[in-house]
Amino acid sequence: MAKRITYKSAGVDIDLKEALIPMIRRIARPTIGAHVLSGVGGFGAIIGLDGTRRMRKPMLVAGTDGVGTKLRIAFMTGRHDTVGIDCVAMCVNDIVCHAARPLFFLDYIAAGKLEARIALDIVKGVARGCRDAGASLVGGETAQMPGFYKAGEYDLVGFAVGVADGERMPNPARMRAGDVIIGLASSGLHSNGFSLARKVLIAKAKLGLGARIDELGCALGEELLRPTRIYALAANALFEKFTIKGLANITGGGMPENIPRVMPKGLRAMIRRGSWPVPPVFRMIERIGKIERGEMDRTFNNGIGMAVIVAPVDADAVIAAMRRMRQRAFVIGEVVRGERGVEIN
Repeated sequence: MAKRITYKSAGVDIDLKEALIPMIRRIARPTIGAHVLSGVGGFGAIIGLDGTRRMRKPMLVAGTDGVGTKLRIAFMTGRHDTVGIDCVAMCVNDIVCHAARPLFFLDYIAAGKLEARIALDIVKGVARGCRDAGASLVGGETAQMPGFYKAGEYDLVGFAVGVADGERMPNPARMRAGDVIIGLASSGLHSNGFSLARKVLIAKAKLGLGARIDELGCALGEELLRPTRIYALAANALFEKFTIKGLANITGGGMPENIPRVMPKGLRAMIRRGSWPVPPVFRMIERIGKIERGEMDRTFNNGIGMAVIVAPVDADAVIAAMRRMRQRAFVIGEVVRGERGVEIN
């Protein structure tokens, strides 16, 4: 008798997916805030907006992003508990630039074959990221796509929604020549530039991910999987206490591409090299790969994860406030008149 063809024999295990739902619900439960009326397991999450009554002009701010080729490091090391943090960070770090307080987060995991251990490790990381961001993990999707991804590989994407008071959103029209640019330290590579980082450190230098690198003070794999810093709480504190004229998430494109996104025409950012400590991993990539400074600038964050633009009178207080929150901050430049863009000297 011929063997029956089923969805499972074709590569999609519905039973496993259903079995994961209560486990994911337990992982997500500690992140749930009072505004969540219905979360994991339904056709959609239901979120209340009662807390916006204190806002003069409440607005929803949404963002989506993925972890990119940093995932390949997770595949190579077999460690999957940190990339979920990256996924949250890449989304919420964008929306907080608009003075948004993260409300909720959803994830999307796609794989050729769903493996329960890996999926749960990923979601644990997502939940940790949500706690760090003050967001609720309210749901997501696990897509099984046989033949679409190689064995042991997956993709990970996230979606974040926050609420902001329009009165506190940065307004480029307020920016003036002489305003100060403050850099908030990154935790390392974050989740950008990994195609170049892998080509230099792994393909060219032949460095093993398990090898301890004295220059880094840890194994290469540990450095490359260091989670992206989540700036949500720091950003929210800044918008509560100060008039923030611009906040730029330094992701793909580095400072040259991201700082101009928050500036008006007629003003230019002047950044001073040497005004902040550059983590060793960037020096390694630059030296081993013989990468030009300009290419480093437009590929990596080089140690600055966020750029904050404030009036000179607020600069010292902003730095002090960040350091009280254990967030290193440095004056890295100023706003000058000129064509919109960034000059790094």
